[in-house]
Amino acid sequence: QVQLVESGGGLVQAGGSLRLSCAASGRTSSMTNMAWFRQAPGKEREFVATIGWSSSSTYYSDSVKGRFTISRVKIVNAVYLQMNSLKPEDTAVYYCAADYLGRFGVTPPSYAYWGQGTQVTVSS
Repeated sequence: QVQLVESGGGLVQAGGSLRLSCAASGRTSSMTNMAWFRQAPGKEREFVATIGWSSSSTYYSDSVKGRFTISRVKIVNAVYLQMNSLKPEDTAVYYCAADYLGRFGVTPPSYAYWGQGTQVTVSS
């Protein structure tokens, strides 16, 4: 089992920045990749970015590419999402996710473990 806890959400004006953190605990040695998803009210959960736990290779959704950066620090079992040039449409609950099968998927069923989410609100 892997436990994930997100932090760093909040209210920011359009054009501003936020940095989300996700702390992993438990059987972190089994993780193959971690990801960030987001879910706005009334919408489905949407893929944002993923990073390989060993390789650190990354992949982003088109909607955030060039504005968001995913990174990880293995020694502290953490993954981060640096969000720049935020837009009102980035408003959502952001979830951290982890997988142990190396699927590197862009849909929620590709991830076995989930955090509780952190709210990000971008005002116009």
